Amino acid sequence: MDAPNVGLKAAKWAGVFLAVIILISWLNPFVIIGPGERGVVARLGAVQDRVFGEGLNYRMPIIEQIIKLDVKTQKLEVDAESYSKDLQIVDTKIALNFHLDPKLVQRLLQEIGVDYEFRIIAPAIQESVKAATAQFTAAELVSERPKVKEEIKSSLIARLTPRYIDVDDFSIMNFKFTESYERAIEEKQVAEQNALKAQNDLRRIQVEAE
Repeated sequence: MDAPNVGLKAAKWAGVFLAVIILISWLNPFVIIGPGERGVVARLGAVQDRVFGEGLNYRMPIIEQIIKLDVKTQKLEVDAESYSKDLQIVDTKIALNFHLDPKLVQRLLQEIGVDYEFRIIAPAIQESVKAATAQFTAAELVSERPKVKEEIKSSLIARLTPRYIDVDDFSIMNFKFTESYERAIEEKQVAEQNALKAQNDLRRIQVEAE
């Protein structure tokens, strides 16, 4: 076989090989699911019960698309405005740690969608805070903070768990009241301190007199 024919055949096979590589890359039958992720299979736009775990997975090219969802613990901070039992305005800053239920991410995608933070979690925090703060006076919100926290957390669990979202941890970062109320509290504390000082001075004078 002469050299030109050999070169022509080699070029032909190289072209075929390159075409196969391009076709495989375009069809992309394999998908990699990263650590802490799940891949929900959608076939022709319809969500399936199949959920891919971490690692290399095979999908049907063109027909199936993979929607990746993060199932690691995530943190969301939200500001919530509500009223206390004694009708004081309360601005509460909330920090919520949560994760999606890895076994039910396909249902979350079907029923809620990927914008679950906006559609489900943020409204649940707002409603839970309002329900909890309404049970306590402004002073009690500060003095009984652990109890307030448990009230809000229990409400969040009840609201989010049925929607395939698990609560890992929850904390109240800050309570903030109106300036007039905080000033009144400060004046009350100063008055109490002055009254206590006066009582101590009176006892001291009595002791000295005796």
